[in-house]
Amino acid sequence: MAGMTPSSGGSASAIANAAFKKQLNKVYAWYTGGFLTFVVVLAILEQMGLPRDWIGFIFLLATIGLYAGIGVMSRTSDADEYYVAGRRVPAIYNGMATGADWMSAASFIGMAGTLYLTGYGGLAFIMGWTGGYVLVALFLAPYMRKFGQFTIPDFLGERYGGNVARLIGVLAAILCSFTYVVAQIYGVGLITTRLTGVNFELGIFLGLGGILVCSFLGGMRAVTWTQVAQYIILIIAYMIPVVWLSVKQTGVPFPQAVYGFQLEKVTAKEKQLIDDPKEKEVRAIYKQRADDLGAKLKDVPAAMAADKAAAEKKVAELTASNAAAAEIATAEKALAALPKNEADAKKVWTAAQAANNARTAPLAGMPRHANQFAGDPNGDDKAKATYDTSRRNFLALIFCLMVGTAALPHILMRYYTTPSVKEARESVFWSLFFIFLLYFTAPALAVLVKYEVFNGLVGLPFDKLPAWVASWTKVDPSLLSLVDINKDGIVQLAEMRIGGDIIVLATAEIGGLPYVISGMVAAGGLAAALSTADGLLLTIANALSHDVYYKTIDPNASTARRVTLSKILLLVVALAAAYVAAQKPADILFLVSAAFSFAAAAFFPALVLGIFWKRASSIGACVGMLGGLGVTFYYMVTTQPWLRGVFGVTSPIELWWGISPISAGLFGVPVGFALIILISLVTPAPNAKVQQLIEHVRYPNLKAA
Repeated sequence: MAGMTPSSGGSASAIANAAFKKQLNKVYAWYTGGFLTFVVVLAILEQMGLPRDWIGFIFLLATIGLYAGIGVMSRTSDADEYYVAGRRVPAIYNGMATGADWMSAASFIGMAGTLYLTGYGGLAFIMGWTGGYVLVALFLAPYMRKFGQFTIPDFLGERYGGNVARLIGVLAAILCSFTYVVAQIYGVGLITTRLTGVNFELGIFLGLGGILVCSFLGGMRAVTWTQVAQYIILIIAYMIPVVWLSVKQTGVPFPQAVYGFQLEKVTAKEKQLIDDPKEKEVRAIYKQRADDLGAKLKDVPAAMAADKAAAEKKVAELTASNAAAAEIATAEKALAALPKNEADAKKVWTAAQAANNARTAPLAGMPRHANQFAGDPNGDDKAKATYDTSRRNFLALIFCLMVGTAALPHILMRYYTTPSVKEARESVFWSLFFIFLLYFTAPALAVLVKYEVFNGLVGLPFDKLPAWVASWTKVDPSLLSLVDINKDGIVQLAEMRIGGDIIVLATAEIGGLPYVISGMVAAGGLAAALSTADGLLLTIANALSHDVYYKTIDPNASTARRVTLSKILLLVVALAAAYVAAQKPADILFLVSAAFSFAAAAFFPALVLGIFWKRASSIGACVGMLGGLGVTFYYMVTTQPWLRGVFGVTSPIELWWGISPISAGLFGVPVGFALIILISLVTPAPNAKVQQLIEHVRYPNLKAA
């Protein structure tokens, strides 16, 4: 039986694994020392006058070149090596690779940004994502390692028999992995643009080269060793700026231990800003603008005519007075930019009205950082309802992220790469540890940056703004913009708009660190995005080549043909994802969370019941996966603004129990469980061979009767 070998063979294997691990320790110790030396040398060169643009290009080329080198050295055409890294990755290194696979652009870039913008509410992401690994350890990783397949659809095909469950698994894996990889490539474009100054679309394709050269050549083997290298870069890059901010503000180099003291100061500053007369003045201007737009929307044709007449009059006056060419060009541009028809005008003005209304809220629309939920449990009926809805969404999001984490195909694939079931369990522990290092730090980073912004930027004269403000405004005005609304020459919080995606990337500059540290942070973010993108693209390509082509179409295909096909498909999928990411479809966090809901609804019920309930049938699993995924997708399409636009949904948004579309998996998961259980009870049970396999996987020490 698989896994039963003579003791001498097992002993030889253990010795070989120990020697392999010792060699890895030596390689990565030298690598870490080399990376730190590289950063120190760049810092010295910066002090000697090395331009910032050069630093950015050096970081980009050096890190992508490093990953490419690992990919070249790890190239393989062996199926076992390409799909599961030869099943010889030690637990601690698999934990690091899983940590890098997991630390996506959303975790590295978006996590602290979300905590900055939403305060307590952002903790749902940390609790959900971390808790998901507990589910992985308890319910999935060790059991799926015993089954010994290459992919999640492979497991579904083996457990439920036939190709229908396998193909549904392939479709679901592609849906959630493609959604997720688009978010990573979007992050790659954002970081590459910041590092090099190239435009966003070109940044995407520069980063894509780094993704492809690794996973294309060596599959899971190359991806694994690259991800270990990427984890080392990203964790160093994440820690240094936040430790520096902690020392700068408190004198203590342990931000996780002292940020509570800074949160008290932030809370006091929030109260001061809410009551500040200048802040109220700016909010009143936004309120007036929103009211003016509301008046225009009451009679769109008349408002369009008035706007056009006013714009034409200004152009004529400037021309008649021989004004500067730049002034005339600006006026003509404003005239040309006016809406061309009533539909366009209504759309533009409605969006502008909503944006201005959002800016009328205190603290630039952010909740108080330490407030648990919106609303008030002791307030009026509206406040109580808001509080209940906020709390419900917090818990729903935790549920979706936990269950989605436990079912993500590219994460579960990692546990097929360990030498044994025991090491699969250990690697879950190491995964949690390496992920915890970053997640335990993200709340501290958010508070320390907010303290810095509230006390170092708010109240500053506009003519004395720090250089990082101008540099980030150039990258993307939607990520950072400052406009002197009340013309007093002083920055008010209400005049500032900060996107969560720049909080981590700008931390080093906000803290006054040398630019080389900013480059290192960007390189860390790039490592996070590339490592996850590698795993996701490999998941999609392997599902198509192994589960569709080899298992369904041509079971006699040679190993070389299967691996070659996987590489071709990987290239096609990567280019498609890059094209979609270049359209900037939605914010990173929504795309990532949507992937979790899809994975939760499609896979979690089928995987858990497939392992723990012998009676779960093939028909039940197929209907359950389709039903759960269908409900989740339907809810997202009818409630999420961007998806409603894509699918042309015009009916009013109706939220079920007030649950946000980001948590759509809350409805899909119970539907999946219910359908699998009910249909399995009225359809034929799996055959005796499958039931014996499940018994062996769950109770390996039981002897057959």
